[in-house]
Amino acid sequence: MSGPIPVSNSIERPAANSPGARAWGRFRRNRLGFISLVIFLAMLFVSLFAEVLSNDRPLVVHYNGSYYFPIAKDYSEKTFGGDFESTADYHDPFIRKKMSEPGNWMLFTLNPYGSKTLAYYSKYPFPSPPSAENWLGTDERGRDMVAQLLYGFRLSVLFGLALMAIGLVLGVISGAIQGYFAGKIDLAFQRFIEVWESMPELYLLIIFSAIFAPSVALLLILLSLFGWTSLSHYVRAEFLRNRQMDYVRAARALGVGNQRIMWRHIMPNSMTPVVTFMPFRMSAAILALTSLDFLGLGVPPGTPSLGELLQQGKQNLDAWWISLSTFGVLVLTLCLLTFMGDALRDALDPRKADR
Repeated sequence: MSGPIPVSNSIERPAANSPGARAWGRFRRNRLGFISLVIFLAMLFVSLFAEVLSNDRPLVVHYNGSYYFPIAKDYSEKTFGGDFESTADYHDPFIRKKMSEPGNWMLFTLNPYGSKTLAYYSKYPFPSPPSAENWLGTDERGRDMVAQLLYGFRLSVLFGLALMAIGLVLGVISGAIQGYFAGKIDLAFQRFIEVWESMPELYLLIIFSAIFAPSVALLLILLSLFGWTSLSHYVRAEFLRNRQMDYVRAARALGVGNQRIMWRHIMPNSMTPVVTFMPFRMSAAILALTSLDFLGLGVPPGTPSLGELLQQGKQNLDAWWISLSTFGVLVLTLCLLTFMGDALRDALDPRKADR
């Protein structure tokens, strides 16, 4: 007879996923939000390498047996058989003729136009329609539209990320102080925020733009002064709710300091509105930059900007390619951010049960 079958007293159970892993799983199951995130990251990644994708300088030049790298270094026209010490213009027919000689060649980027390149040698008046040389045409200054959209998109997204980061830091700190200490501190902060929000932001921007030279840094500072208050309200509400929880009372009873309780205990349980707020804040920042550029109160003239292109489209209604392409890029960006925000909100909702 066979002996008794040994029975293990321990029952193996699958390890429970962390709250963050469960939220990520819910986010991935939202196909629209997840695909939007992939597309947005791909667009941002491409724009970060705009200089090697759209540039009026070749990547490599082979001339008279020597190799040159104009994308990384300036070369004078004399280097390639010219008469002047000025930086070589690689679209100049003289330079192109030199490079067409046997043994000479140059390798351009995918789009041979930079953010400030003027199509001097275009066959059409500006703004010129889409063609083999300029895939989406040129603007009224003769700049290539593909380059303008690529560099303008990068500027808008990086500006939105910077403005969002500053707003998150200021909003979280102010909301945490109000919600945790409450009482007179909360009351004083609330009255200050009410006064601060009532200030005419647009008028201040007009005044400062008349006093100081326009710059991206100045615009970032001015918008950051008013972009943190909305998040502060959400964080304050979360801290007011969580400060009454038993784990906070237990930490106080154990003698844990206020700073440690705020950032190590309450903050991780108050991050849902912060994370959900991020895509919508980026959308608002991109729209603000575009609107100010459209009004002429944004970045310095000559800087690639979606708002400036929309202004050109309004002034040149017959140049439909300017408005259509710019509007398409702007709408696509805002839609992707909105879909990501909706997916994040659903993924972080504690009432959403995993299925």
